Amino acid sequence: MKILLLGKNGQVGWELQRSLAPLGELIALDRHSKTYCGDLGNLNGIVKTVEDLQPNVIVNAAAYTAVDKAETDIETADLINAQAPKVLADAARACGAWLVHYSTDYVFDGSGDHAWREDDVTGPLGVYGQTKLAGERAIQKSGALHLIFRTSWVYAARGNNFAKTMLRLAGEREQLSVINDQVGSPTGAELLADVTAHAIRTACCREDVAGLYHLVADGETSWFEYADYVLNFARDAGIPLKLATDGLRAIPTCQYPTPARRPLNSRLNTEKLKTAFDLCLPKWQSGVERMLTEIYGKQL
Repeated sequence: MKILLLGKNGQVGWELQRSLAPLGELIALDRHSKTYCGDLGNLNGIVKTVEDLQPNVIVNAAAYTAVDKAETDIETADLINAQAPKVLADAARACGAWLVHYSTDYVFDGSGDHAWREDDVTGPLGVYGQTKLAGERAIQKSGALHLIFRTSWVYAARGNNFAKTMLRLAGEREQLSVINDQVGSPTGAELLADVTAHAIRTACCREDVAGLYHLVADGETSWFEYADYVLNFARDAGIPLKLATDGLRAIPTCQYPTPARRPLNSRLNTEKLKTAFDLCLPKWQSGVERMLTEIYGKQL
C-alpha cells in the first residue's frame, strides 16, 4: 500500500507519520516539501503530486485552522479548507485512491445540549466552519472513496495546546478566568492518528465503511473544568504554581469576545464510528494525563 500524507508536521500529521508507517510505503509532505508539492495552496501542484505518486490512500491532515483570522482572510481559508479538498477528492477518484480528511464540530451552530450526530443539520457560525463544511460536501459529491472524521478540541504534546497554556499562566498569575459554557471533549492527536490507521486497514477490505464519522474521546467537559483538571493534576504531581488554590474563576463566553463566534455545544456522538470499526474510545482524561506525563514526566 502506498500512502500520501499531507500536513505531516501539524499536530495530527506528526502522529500520523507514526501510526501510518506500518501500513505500507508512506510519503509524508508539508507545504515546504521539495521533491513533491505538499502545499494545499497550490492546487495544480497537489494534483500533479497525486498523479505522479498514484497512491492507494491520501490522508489530508493539513487545514487552515486560524479560526479568528479566517473571518478576514476568507480567500485563503476557502482555498485550503474548501477548494483543496475538492481537488484532492477529484484526483483521488481519478487514481482509485481512498481520501481521508478531517473536519470539525464548527460545522454546527453549537445550540442545545445533545451530542451532534453525523446527519444533524449543520449551521456554522463563522468562516472557518463554513469553509470546512464546504470541503466536506465537495468530497462527498466527488464520488471518491472517502473517510471524513469530524473532531474537536484537538491537542498534542507537540506544539501549543490549552493545557500547556493553562499551566504557563498558572505559573505566572494568582488568578485565571476560563470559559465555562462551552462543552466538548478534549481529543488527542495520538488518538486521531491511531483510529485513522485502524479505519484505513478496515476500509481497504470493506468499501461499505466509506463516509462521514464523528471522532472524539469519550466523555465531555467545559474549558473551565478542563483547566481545573489539568491544574489539579499539576498540583498533585508537585509542579509549582503561582495560582491560588481558589484562583480559577469561571466566566461565560460573552465575557471573552473573539472575532469568530465559538459553538457552545461541541459534543459529538461517536456511535456510528464505534459500530462501523468495532472501537472503544478512551475517556478524555486518560489522553490528557498521558500528554501531561509526556511533557512534564521529568518533574513527576
